[in-house]
Order: sequence, then C-alpha cells, then structure tokens
Amino acid sequence: MVNEEFRPNERQEAILRVLKEGRDEGRPWGYGNPKRFEEELGIRRQYVNRALRGLVDAGWVEKANRGLYRFVVDPREE
Repeated sequence: MVNEEFRPNERQEAILRVLKEGRDEGRPWGYGNPKRFEEELGIRRQYVNRALRGLVDAGWVEKANRGLYRFVVDPREE
C-alpha cells in the first residue's frame, strides 16, 4: 500500500531521481542497489540504507531481491 502523505527528504529525492533515470529516453530504468546510489550520489552507505528503508516503508520503492530495489510509484506524478 502506497503512503500518499509521505514526503521524501533530500536523500530520498536523490535516490528517486536515480531510479527514474532513463525513463523518458526509453532506456532501462527503475532498479538500483545501495552501491550504485552510494557511488552516484556520494552518500555514505548507512544513509543510503536509511533512505531506502523509508521509501520501502512508504510503498514508493520495493525490495525486489537481496540488495536490489525497484521503483514502484511516485504518487506526486499522478
């Protein structure tokens, strides 16, 4: 269930941007792992994991597999 009242913080917004990269160009998009976010955003792993946990709890991102996350929805875009 998606929490439409959730307001992502700055780190969570950055992770969402990375997950959405390529969407408008028809490239593969929507998946990422903590290592990718850490490298692309320059955010320490513990902060990446904390941000991902919040996005998963809100239903905007899901854990697709061990260490792999998938974009689900951004209700602000609807």
